[in-house]
Amino acid sequence: MLYTSTRDHSIRVTAAQAITQGISEEGGLFVPCGMPSFSLNKIVSMADMPYTQRAKTVLREFLTDFSEEELDYCVNGAYRTDKFSSPATAPTVQVTENMNVLELWHGPTCAFKDMALQILPYLMAVSAKKTADGKTIVILVATSGDTGKAALEGFKDVENTKILVFYPVDGVSNMQKLQMVTQEGENVSVCAVNGNFDDAQSAVKSIFTDSAVKATLADKNMMFSSANSINWGRLVPQIVYYFSAYCDLITDGRISAGDEINVVVPTGNFGNILAAYYAKKMGLPIKKLICASNANNVLTDFLKTGKYNKNRSFYTTSSPSMDILISSNLERLLYHLSGENDRLVSKLMSDLSEKGEYTVSSAIKDKIHELFDAGYTPESDVDKTIKKYFEKYGYLLDTHTAVAVNVYENYVERTGDNIPTVVDSTASPYKFPKSVLCAVSDFCGGSDEFATAQKLSEITNTEIPKPLLSLKDKAVRFTNVCSKDNMSDMVFSLLKL
Repeated sequence: MLYTSTRDHSIRVTAAQAITQGISEEGGLFVPCGMPSFSLNKIVSMADMPYTQRAKTVLREFLTDFSEEELDYCVNGAYRTDKFSSPATAPTVQVTENMNVLELWHGPTCAFKDMALQILPYLMAVSAKKTADGKTIVILVATSGDTGKAALEGFKDVENTKILVFYPVDGVSNMQKLQMVTQEGENVSVCAVNGNFDDAQSAVKSIFTDSAVKATLADKNMMFSSANSINWGRLVPQIVYYFSAYCDLITDGRISAGDEINVVVPTGNFGNILAAYYAKKMGLPIKKLICASNANNVLTDFLKTGKYNKNRSFYTTSSPSMDILISSNLERLLYHLSGENDRLVSKLMSDLSEKGEYTVSSAIKDKIHELFDAGYTPESDVDKTIKKYFEKYGYLLDTHTAVAVNVYENYVERTGDNIPTVVDSTASPYKFPKSVLCAVSDFCGGSDEFATAQKLSEITNTEIPKPLLSLKDKAVRFTNVCSKDNMSDMVFSLLKL
């Protein structure tokens, strides 16, 4: 399996090269040159496997330059039972007759990013040995909340790596911020950015392709890589849990092998739902990919109209990990649906950068409509959805999952398509205790995040995850703040260059 760039189809690199490099030299994203095909028999054979075996079965097809021993090292190290609070790693929970919630937040940072960022450091370590010639890998991350902590935890004290995380100063929850600014590890650094996530992400991408910055790092025997989902090593582990969820539905008798399912994903950067698209391309019987947005509904508008326009109001919502107007992974989808037209993708990305918008052809728009549906949840409906599902079904949703559930309900009402469905649950409710407490009670809590979490626990009779509870007495280590325009200077400062 070789990989090419969305903006230069002539490029061919191995998986290890794609993972180590993170992003192509000209700014494109790495994508596989072909897609493995899974027969129904092969999918059924995965049903009795533990999550680690399911992961190896999928990843083996994409990481063909990894030996079996290297793959074992990566998968078994990432998904150890002492790292995840559920023995199933990513359990699929039936909430209503046809709605099944895929809980992706049982890892050490209580967010779905753990599913990829627990394995990425292992993938990076193996890849670097093959390709990086002893260089120190500098992991540069922009986060809207969950990626930052998951990446920090995953790369903490990993040999020959340094990790720098940038987050929007007012764009993450208090609990998310606490997770990052108290992070342990000798090779980690964290900095707030005066701006939103898109500002931070755009600056990080610019730094990645800045020849002067890269030359300075090279002089110090360093090189950049990414832990954001622009890195193929972040994206490919996410394909696994869609196969795993389908296998769970078979095992539990909720579907028969070969039955189609729908998948609903709350997404801002488009990586999580893109992984489901790849699973569908590989043969997983997914009927419709339903993209759920919050008030920052740029993806909903694009998937419905074919016009992407980031020139709009930006909203800070109770689902901050989705407060994004520039969805990086959409570039990969455009590459595939355009017939691998790298020139077209380059033009569209240039238009987005220069004009803030682009429009795809009617042919691409028709392909999108075949694959995807989309909706968004206004902020006023998030609380109502959390309250409804707790009172009616005894199931506690976080704000992001509530966005997805509301979009799912509207989809079923609009289309009548009520086949068994998997809804991604991307974070523990306790990462957003104030918002969730407000939704299920008349009391919203005060300024003490942990008192609020405790009250939520008492009212709902649910447990505060231990990784979050342990933050209470941790000292703040990082107080850096920078502007989006001087992030490269901050990178040099944090690296002591």
